[in-house]
Amino acid sequence: MPKPILLAIDDDTSVLEAVVQDLRRNYGQEYRILRAASGAAALDICRQLKERKEVVALFLSDQRMPGMTGVDFLQQAIPLYPDAKRVLLTAYADTEAAIRAINSAKIHYYLNKPWDPPEEKLYPVLNDLLQAWKQGYKAPFEGIRVVGVRWSAASHSVRDFLSRNRIPYQWLNPEEKPEALDLLKEKGIDDAKLPVVLFGDGTALVQPTTTELAGKVGLRTQAQEEFYDVVIVGAGPAGLAAGVYGASEGLKTLIVEASAPGGQAGSSSRIENYLGFPEGLSGEELGKRAFLQANRLGAEFLTQRVTCVKNENGYHIVTMSDGRQVSCRVCLIATGVAYCMLDVPGADKFSGLGLYYGAAQTEAIACKGETVYIVGGANSAGQAAMHFARYADKVHMLVRGPSLEKSMSKYLIDQIAKTSNITVETGTEVLSLGGDGHLECITLKTPRGEETRHANSVFIFIGAAPKTDWLPLELERDNKGFVLAGPDLRAKTEAKWPLDREPYLLETSVPGIFVAGDVRYNSVKRCASAVGEGSIAIQFVHQYLASL
Repeated sequence: MPKPILLAIDDDTSVLEAVVQDLRRNYGQEYRILRAASGAAALDICRQLKERKEVVALFLSDQRMPGMTGVDFLQQAIPLYPDAKRVLLTAYADTEAAIRAINSAKIHYYLNKPWDPPEEKLYPVLNDLLQAWKQGYKAPFEGIRVVGVRWSAASHSVRDFLSRNRIPYQWLNPEEKPEALDLLKEKGIDDAKLPVVLFGDGTALVQPTTTELAGKVGLRTQAQEEFYDVVIVGAGPAGLAAGVYGASEGLKTLIVEASAPGGQAGSSSRIENYLGFPEGLSGEELGKRAFLQANRLGAEFLTQRVTCVKNENGYHIVTMSDGRQVSCRVCLIATGVAYCMLDVPGADKFSGLGLYYGAAQTEAIACKGETVYIVGGANSAGQAAMHFARYADKVHMLVRGPSLEKSMSKYLIDQIAKTSNITVETGTEVLSLGGDGHLECITLKTPRGEETRHANSVFIFIGAAPKTDWLPLELERDNKGFVLAGPDLRAKTEAKWPLDREPYLLETSVPGIFVAGDVRYNSVKRCASAVGEGSIAIQFVHQYLASL
């Protein structure tokens, strides 16, 4: 962003030069110092600066100038830069005119010539004026701007991706800020093609894919190498822990993640039972810390979706969604789980249009002052309820069971009970969703019978299912898709193990492919457990590599 401007105006070139030198000496690092030899020339400069959307912080104008006095100039400059501070330089004989100009030209101060020494007579005055200007000045936002409506699955996807990757952005909803459409017109973009992502360098992406967006914001979408010791698929707690230990122990490590570091845990607004953080921390913060740690130790991150893993001659070939491939000696599956889809009429229709899976961090501010419904009774639902309670007017937790005790940690139950705008409704299920263009109502089965209520925002936190359809058929899973490994592999299947040795604890039915975290069959669905599995997986990776 260009520096704010201090504009000095005087027809006497020697005086003007002295003013400019004094301004540069004290303010040159923080402001641009410009000059003009007349009031008319200064007005031309102001108009040009306004067209370029540059900012003027202060005018310092001489009074006695031919053609246009300093007072006249300052009066005409007000419509162009009403917030700029206005200072008049006067001779002693012009003091009376300067005093009158306090009202007519709304000048903030006048200085008598000469102003030497500036340390005593100039800088203290300008320092106070500029400090006051900075307090009232809000710099224009020059980062990423997302132009999109609230009730749009595509807009939600873009905002969710940026939020989860901790990339600052400004959301411009044309329904609330019509000026957003003017930004699109300036670039010749059809406003029917929302969402549009505008960047500070003047470029734009129209209805971008995740990969396009990742590449533009500086995330790596193409691997630096063709071969790695270990490729970790998934950057949740298990994958990040494996990345930290693998890289720190000298393994060439690649971590591939389709959305953002942190996985499902990354969407948790507050984790208060994680060892070593007595005040708790957000899943987003935990993911960021682990990402930075793994990256510092040498792990490489790739924002891509893995579509296939196959075994060729003892190596594993990992294929990305863009068709590129990398090979490795060991592949670790740490893709975690995703929230189960709500299976009721209207669920597919309103997904991203008022019905969301997780997404508490992304949508909370948009729900300010509204009534929010959260479906689920486990820790993730409780954490979301506490987060939404900071923004929403009312939060209703819809729990199918008779209580929260069986599925939620005691500390969360206690917090929810103490939060006045959270209501827990047990024995309650969602029957259907309705609305015109976006979610507007929800029909529930309650202990009192069926009820239909107004609802714009429903967030789903019910159960979890692995997304493992992309894995090769020879990699054994249970009937729900969870990956079998170690002793469970032998106990649950009749699959023939191809090696003389027994499979390692976290090794799947394909030698050299390991699994860790929530995606593993019979795992403990807790963040700390996933971190532990990711850590010990690297021990078995070393044992596997030593056996080759």
